[in-house]
Amino acid sequence: MEKVLQHLKTEFSKLQTGRANSALVEHLEVTAYGVKQQLRAVAGVSVQDARTIVVQPWDRSVLASVEKALQQADLGASPVNDGVVIRLSLPSMTEERRTHLKKVVATLAEDARISIRKHRQDAHDKIKTEKDEDVKETLLEQLQKAVDAANAKIAESAKMKEDELMKI
Repeated sequence: MEKVLQHLKTEFSKLQTGRANSALVEHLEVTAYGVKQQLRAVAGVSVQDARTIVVQPWDRSVLASVEKALQQADLGASPVNDGVVIRLSLPSMTEERRTHLKKVVATLAEDARISIRKHRQDAHDKIKTEKDEDVKETLLEQLQKAVDAANAKIAESAKMKEDELMKI
């Protein structure tokens, strides 16, 4: 369940909240040296100010590949290549974009809850094979408490992300 929560946190960090965040672009796939790699493997990503992300490839020969990957990412901003670094100026969030991202947050949270339910079912099936009824009941109670705790964390994370998105 911790892996599900960690994955959800990672997915939430990829969502644009109106402020520049290196997590928006670090995961992008770039074709460099004939191999697809994550952007953070071929370039340094930093935040210049509240709306600007600066990507500085360690090797200038991959600058065009990095720029292409940023254009294909559809972040709502056009990358500006000055020959050394690529600047990505994020536009301010519109109300329409905020409500769309709020729906994306709800979808990601629901996917996490579905994954938790699948894990619960797998564990439940294993517990059913236990012969001792007392042990079985104890394990089922512990499983349900863990599932409830995970669902509470998912709801809390989703609420925090929605609040962050709706903040102007």
